[in-house]
Amino acid sequence: MWQKRLIVLLIPGLLATVLDRLTKIWAVNTLKEQPMKSYLNDIFRLVYAENTGAFLSLGSDMNDNLRYWVLAVVPVLVLLYIFFHVLTAKNLHIVQQAAFGFILGGGLSNIYDRIMEGRVVDFMNMGFGTLRTGIFNVADMSIMLGLFLMVPFLFQKQAPVEAATTPVAAAEIAEAAATEVEESAAQEEPAEDADQSPTK
Repeated sequence: MWQKRLIVLLIPGLLATVLDRLTKIWAVNTLKEQPMKSYLNDIFRLVYAENTGAFLSLGSDMNDNLRYWVLAVVPVLVLLYIFFHVLTAKNLHIVQQAAFGFILGGGLSNIYDRIMEGRVVDFMNMGFGTLRTGIFNVADMSIMLGLFLMVPFLFQKQAPVEAATTPVAAAEIAEAAATEVEESAAQEEPAEDADQSPTK
């Protein structure tokens, strides 16, 4: 089972990583030290930026040691947990497996940049007027796509079988079974007494 899950995990993960690496190389060669480019009535912008923080530059003001632990070591541990969770968890839908793949691929690509380069290349921005996102990259998009795919599973109702295994439900079932046995025994006793009475 884990072999199939590994394949489902790796396909979106590798796709996200490769696309992120290629687009970052393109951004460095094409957009660095160039003026911002605007498209679709300024809804979409291409603007080069180097981010020393996390998603949307969060944590960029931390000192170097703290930033290394918070933005490199801790995320690696989280991604390792996700990886083993996907391979071992029960009843994990294939869409959830693929979603974790996108999260892992995007996360690993950004973490690689933070560890090896000390910064992450961002180059995309979207919005309307002054209401805009921060500057992001393909890895960020991959992580957001993975989280978006996970949303429907957060609202799934608990399966009836699982609900019946809770302590309260189990106690109710046991009590109902005991009552049914007692009623059956009470119905059988008069018949037994009638069989044992002497015949005239």
